Order: sequence, then C-alpha cells, then structure tokens
Amino acid sequence: MQVDFYQLAGTPIEKVVPQLAGKVIENGERLLLVAGDEKLRGLLDACLWSFDPASFLPHAIAGEGGEAAQPILLSDAIAAQNGARFVMLADGLWRDEALAFARVFFLFDADKLDGARKAWRDLGARDDVEPRFWKQDGGKWRQGP
Repeated sequence: MQVDFYQLAGTPIEKVVPQLAGKVIENGERLLLVAGDEKLRGLLDACLWSFDPASFLPHAIAGEGGEAAQPILLSDAIAAQNGARFVMLADGLWRDEALAFARVFFLFDADKLDGARKAWRDLGARDDVEPRFWKQDGGKWRQGP
C-alpha cells in the first residue's frame, strides 16, 4: 500500500485538499477525508463547495445521513462509510487505522513535522508500505527525497 506525505509549505490546506480530492474523484475513486478538529472539518467542507466556481466536489459530513452515496466523506474518525479505498489525513495526525486503505494522503504542516518524521521512519521500516514524499516546486507537487 502507498502512503503519500504532503508537507504543506506555502500553500494553505484549503487549496491543497480540493486539488488532491479532485484528482481522486477524477480517477473514479472515493475518499474518506479525516480531521479530528470540527473547525478544520468546517473549513474543508466550505472549500470543497467553493473549489471551482463552475462546480463543486460532491461530499458530505459523516453523521448527516447518506454517507454511502458520497464520493467524499468528511469525518473525525477512520470509518469508510462511503466505501472509500483512499483516505486523507488532513490534520497532520498519523493514525495506524489508515493502513487498511489502498492509499493514504498524509498532510502536515511545520507544527506537525516531528510526528510526520516519526510516521515516515515507522512506515519506512515496513515491507508492506511504500512511503512517498511530495513537495511543492513552482506551484506543482513533485515527488522528492
């Protein structure tokens, strides 16, 4: 399984999440978007509605009903009620339960750097996980060391 580490440096999370979530949807996958903080989930909900002025990224918040039909489901816990194979940890907190998914997007900022480094070391020691690091280069994400 693949774990993609995205260090948020210079681009706000409300721009990164819709960009990555949009790619997931374009590829015909479903996404569980996890953030423990209710305020952050609210911000992500708003940015998914307004990402593209001509449309929006279809989604809902867990607990509001209709979870199974949602391409993107926002939640405070790892429970893929929408049948997602991909999970995005948007709050910078690693959760081992994410390893049950086919792919993990792990977003973190400078405040969560120590935890991300620990997760990188721990996951790098496993044979069943391919950790990859992504950094921004001229506004685009590129895989890097």
